Amino acid sequence: MAKASLISHGTVAQNRKARHDYAIEDTVEAGIMLTGSEVKSLRKGRCTLTDAFAQPEGDGLYIINLHIPAYEGASHFQHEETRKRKLLLHKKEINRLTAAVGRRGMTLVPLSVYFNPRGMAKVQLGLGKGKTHIDRREDIKKRDWQREQSRLMREKG
Repeated sequence: MAKASLISHGTVAQNRKARHDYAIEDTVEAGIMLTGSEVKSLRKGRCTLTDAFAQPEGDGLYIINLHIPAYEGASHFQHEETRKRKLLLHKKEINRLTAAVGRRGMTLVPLSVYFNPRGMAKVQLGLGKGKTHIDRREDIKKRDWQREQSRLMREKG
């Protein structure tokens, strides 16, 4: 019987909808405080970022609504699936991001969860501003024009 493949390093989950809904201005890599069963579940590639966001609380940043399903192999030491998890950043970065979130319309959105080459779980946060319907239309027009341009270049060149 073959074992389920485990992710030792590489991307576990991506939030592709975040770039559609937000204009990302800056990205930051942060560590996450996890329990053992959460790490095991992430190594199996199980994680959902769709409703997740990060916000300052007290002296640090916390990621909220990051869904990591329960690990079947763990006995009675199961974790809460959507609990609040602390993000590990330098104090200077926390202060900068907290000030940016304090401005009108800015939010911290997780873009991806992955394991770095050392095997540590990391989350890539994007500091973004919500897009309006008009902004999304402009992005679609721009993307269509880029496709058309590349098609014309292939035909002529």
